Amino acid sequence: LFSRVGIPEEILTDQGTNFTSRLMKLLHRQLGITAIKTSPYHPQTDGLVERFNKTLKGMLRKFVSDTGRDWDKWLPFLLFAYREVPQASTGFSPFELLYGWQVQGPLDLLRRNWEDPCSGNKAEKGIVQYILEMRDRLENYRKLAAENLQKAQKYQKTWYDQQARKRELQPGQKVLLLLPTST
Repeated sequence: LFSRVGIPEEILTDQGTNFTSRLMKLLHRQLGITAIKTSPYHPQTDGLVERFNKTLKGMLRKFVSDTGRDWDKWLPFLLFAYREVPQASTGFSPFELLYGWQVQGPLDLLRRNWEDPCSGNKAEKGIVQYILEMRDRLENYRKLAAENLQKAQKYQKTWYDQQARKRELQPGQKVLLLLPTST
């Protein structure tokens, strides 16, 4: 991952031992990464990853064989499909936000040829012009994604607030306290 997108400033993980080991602490220290841990027994903190895992599992269920042993063969194709679809929260696909342009997949080629079979190659642009346009496009994508994300967060907060209930505790009332099993 680091070889593709660089070393992050911070990483959010749950409190699994694979993320809290001495090796990971050493890696974080060596690379200057701030490790942020989710609250124990509170998966909502890591909601984006939990939602992605749910989506990916659903996609895998539709494609794997009855034995479920060939899931690894489908994974690259399903991840590509996920990354090319615009997300409701940002309005852009993960691929667009990372690279600044829409990915061209097999279905795009088929659709384009179906819609316009006579389309030829467009005139090539100069490299400087291309870079300037890419910079502007990425900046616009980031701004629009931030705006869309803010709208989605407002919507999610409104939805959560409607579902949440306020709990009133009285002095002396017994409560169940969950203590984390590891630090």
